[in-house]
Amino acid sequence: MKITKIEALENIANEIRVDIIEQVYNAQSGHPGGSLSCADILTVLYFNQMNIDPKRPNAKERDRFVLSKGHCCPALYATLAEKGYFSKELLKDFRKLESNLQGHPDINKVPGVDMTTGSLGQGLSVSVGMAISSKMERAGCRIYCLLGDGEIEEGQIWEAAMSASKNKLDNLCAILDYNGLQIDGTVEDVGGLTDVKEKFASFGFNVIEVDGHNIESLINAFNITKQKKGMPSIIIANTIKGKGVSFMENEVSWHGKAPNEEQYKQAISELKLKHFTN
Repeated sequence: MKITKIEALENIANEIRVDIIEQVYNAQSGHPGGSLSCADILTVLYFNQMNIDPKRPNAKERDRFVLSKGHCCPALYATLAEKGYFSKELLKDFRKLESNLQGHPDINKVPGVDMTTGSLGQGLSVSVGMAISSKMERAGCRIYCLLGDGEIEEGQIWEAAMSASKNKLDNLCAILDYNGLQIDGTVEDVGGLTDVKEKFASFGFNVIEVDGHNIESLINAFNITKQKKGMPSIIIANTIKGKGVSFMENEVSWHGKAPNEEQYKQAISELKLKHFTN
């Protein structure tokens, strides 16, 4: 069922953030910063945009989602559990031995995961292949691919972008989680990444830039991409790494570490307070 009320979607995004913190704290490992920054994007996709059915996770006509920045799987797992693909109880097993919910998503182990990811830079290429296949088979499904801003320093991303444009893949929508930080610092300092909007436009993409934490703006952007014909789209979502937890926001140190007990309690308290005030 498609959820249209902004407040309801905001509450879901906040619940996903709570589950992200729970997973990383219980495992004492993981990537909270970039998971928190993409929670609103995943909420809009799974609860407002995508043609999917948790009861039929392998339906041929379903839309596909590729989490190219696979290390941020706590956000994907929390979203899938919230959507009903599997019990939220399983989130407690994140990164534990023998658990299906490992540190990168596995298509063979987790219902609702459309592609095993983790090696950065490969997700857009896979998404291009999926989009071409959908065109060839007249399946009618759309392909969504979430990229990290540090990730797009990879050359394969731009090879895939050229292919998407050449093949006029208007059923492909990439989303860039543009929080400005990667493991070693800012993306500009590490890789010299600038003028992202102009870069993708020059590669033949329909480019839309939005506030990646504004639910209404995200919905409008996704709706626009569905109407664009003859070219792929990318939504550049300006986000805040660690969004929702005060001491994690815009702090590169929270790219890949777990909170201690005191930090965990503060994070959960802040998120639950936000849920209450909403």
